[in-house]
Amino acid sequence: MTATARTGWTPWLYLLPALAVLGALLVYPIWQLGLISTLEYTQAQVSGGEPTSFQGLGNYAALFSDPQFWQVLLATVLFAAACVVTTLAVGCTLAVLLTRVRAVPRLALMLAALGAWATPAVTGSTVWVMLFDPDHGPVNRLLGLGDLSWTYGRYSAFALVLFEVVWCSFPFVMVTVYAGLRAVPAEVLEAAALDGASQWRIWRSVTAPMLRPILLVVTIQSIIWDFKVFTQIYVMTNGGGIAGQNLVLNVYAYQKAFASSQYSLGSAIGVVMLLILLAVTLVYLRLLRRRGGEL
Repeated sequence: MTATARTGWTPWLYLLPALAVLGALLVYPIWQLGLISTLEYTQAQVSGGEPTSFQGLGNYAALFSDPQFWQVLLATVLFAAACVVTTLAVGCTLAVLLTRVRAVPRLALMLAALGAWATPAVTGSTVWVMLFDPDHGPVNRLLGLGDLSWTYGRYSAFALVLFEVVWCSFPFVMVTVYAGLRAVPAEVLEAAALDGASQWRIWRSVTAPMLRPILLVVTIQSIIWDFKVFTQIYVMTNGGGIAGQNLVLNVYAYQKAFASSQYSLGSAIGVVMLLILLAVTLVYLRLLRRRGGEL
């Protein structure tokens, strides 16, 4: 083996332990998920029985022919999009605010945001349900909404979950964008201000282009996180809302697999989600390559 060949294999040798761990934690579960999605897998098989028949793509055909699946998919996409846009708006606004306030308010805001970020999803969801409780919650009392039940209506329930998702997600965007803002050269901003540019024009024409790689990262991360939301929906809408009006794909898969013992359909939904998120990741990698690896 030549020296060049040995050098080419050296990085892979260093990566081998990490690849082995990733293979055990990711590849095997994904393989099992895909395998179950092609079988007739029910409670009998979970209890130790052999799969009765190979379905091939039959489970996917049944899934795609179900109108509820497409309704849930559309609701998931719209809900995730609303969460991503709101999270980015709140996070970026607070990041800019951090650059304008003094040290003590900045520290207080950072600690409050990190506290929200560190709160477990189940705990945060329970607290938000209590805050908006129609009988004992303080929010309805302060807003004069009486006994309005936020979790009864479809859109109000989605809005309540959105509030909680944004509350626990914006700190990541805020901290990341704030770090990027601190790295922007001050002389560039001063030059734009001296040229008569407004604050909005400075942000749009100077700051935002320089932060584009960071904004791309937080956007892709938010899309992945918000598309696979489970805990907040499940806890705050009691498993998907009245008659399943607040189902998203993750909760829908859980209901199919564990509530209805249709493990094959639940696995098929999981595979569909995996492919969608893989497509998003590939778009992200393509954008990175197009920008020449600026990150």
